[in-house]
Amino acid sequence: MSQTKHQIEALLAEAGSQPRQRFGQNFMIDQNLVRLVADAGELGADDLVIEVGPGTGTLTEELLAGAGQVVAVEIDRDLAALLRNRLGDRPNFKLIEGDALAGKHELNSQLLDELRAAAQSSRPRKLVANLPYNIASPLVIELLIAGVDLLAFTVQREVAQRLRAVPGTEEYGALTVMAQLLSRVEILRTLPPQAFWPAPKIESALVRMKREDKLGDRAARFGAFVQSIFSYRRKTLRKALVMAGHDADRILAATGADPQKRPEVFSPQEVLTMFESVE
Repeated sequence: MSQTKHQIEALLAEAGSQPRQRFGQNFMIDQNLVRLVADAGELGADDLVIEVGPGTGTLTEELLAGAGQVVAVEIDRDLAALLRNRLGDRPNFKLIEGDALAGKHELNSQLLDELRAAAQSSRPRKLVANLPYNIASPLVIELLIAGVDLLAFTVQREVAQRLRAVPGTEEYGALTVMAQLLSRVEILRTLPPQAFWPAPKIESALVRMKREDKLGDRAARFGAFVQSIFSYRRKTLRKALVMAGHDADRILAATGADPQKRPEVFSPQEVLTMFESVE
């Protein structure tokens, strides 16, 4: 059963802990929403489910009831100890203590090992989590590159809007391009600050991303290309390509792209076509 705010406070007090802003900790206290997040993961008995930032385990228990195996990744030492004490005897529970990211564009090595092992046995791989806000954007992209089939997670509404943005809007950028070439993105619903404790100052959103990979083993190289030209998103395309160190004449000749337009107005597919012209 999902935990109430009072129960979460009691568990934290027992562990000698409290919400830590540096880890982006906001605990979901709306029990109906906890179940909604779990349901968004479309759990199956053969699934390997990754949960990043499990906290006191309120969502974890929902996941354990529906998934074949749950691998929880918790950076907070106190909460990792709490989870071991509460859930360590569950046969389908495994805890990785540490950061889910080993670098900005690199997953935790233990997490990667779990994903590779599941791939070898053809098990569906999913992320279902109330993500710590400070790592959400790079994490979801790295998980898609690593082959995760479905991601269902809560995140700042602003990030959710960036994932679903259309060309030419303020929200559209490198994250949008990568997300939409690796997956189909849905925003399932908006969540009020009061659904969490401590309540964040912004609204959140429940997002689901289903893998639709158009990049394959080119993903990392394409990601670097996208980041380079979107660093100059307010420049003209020609100037952005030159400043990013690319062969502007070759790309423009091959794609027929308007050199006077800004990078931010080109669709993900058009950006991919530019990359393919020099790849």
